[in-house]
Amino acid sequence: MTYCLAASLNAGLVFASDSRTNAGLDHVNSYRKMHTFFWPGDRILVLLSAGNLATTQAVVAQLDRDAADGEGLRKARHLSEAAAYIGQVSLDMQRRYHAPDAPNPVSMEATFIIGGQIGDAPHGLYLVYPQGNYITCSDEQPFLQIGETKYGKPILDRIIEPGVSLDDAARCALVSIDSTMRSNLSVGPPVDMALYQANSLEQPRIVRYKLNSPYFASIRKQWGEGLRRLFEDLPRFDWEKDKDG
Repeated sequence: MTYCLAASLNAGLVFASDSRTNAGLDHVNSYRKMHTFFWPGDRILVLLSAGNLATTQAVVAQLDRDAADGEGLRKARHLSEAAAYIGQVSLDMQRRYHAPDAPNPVSMEATFIIGGQIGDAPHGLYLVYPQGNYITCSDEQPFLQIGETKYGKPILDRIIEPGVSLDDAARCALVSIDSTMRSNLSVGPPVDMALYQANSLEQPRIVRYKLNSPYFASIRKQWGEGLRRLFEDLPRFDWEKDKDG
């Protein structure tokens, strides 16, 4: 399993992803799930992936080949066009590797988030489903998630809105991923993060955090301690007040 998220803000875009692809008692693999496509002054695109590893790697490899030939992401005029192209490539790869007659058929489905900016068009985000169709986010919910989404969503619902700064959104994303890691062992470090400044058409700031990276460790520690303090300050039940009195 995996967990990736992205937020679209007035100030730009924030992307974050874990790196765990297989978790078990004695078998854990890690692969990067964030991929950047950058042409200075023209376009910047960031891709997050979740799902079957063979499919996602095949899709990324095809995107790289097409871009090198001046096609695909290099040629797309709009983000929606890029999302449609990724959906088609994903479908092609799923059909290529699908083996319905296998004794134990494996799902080849993959889900993607593509975001960035092309030329003078506004920056934005799209979620591409395994079926090849896609959606974008809204002002009411300016973030997208793929993979193991439920544990990290509450903090996003409370914090992420268009006016939030890139730095605050990035901290919120780290808390969201930490919350997911604490509740699901199939999500794990290293954590990759990218911050893109709107209208810059410059390569985003990209950082990677291991579990013991000082900043990430500090975020995890302070968030946990803060939650404990807030919990202890919650109002008492009436019968507790009577007893204390």
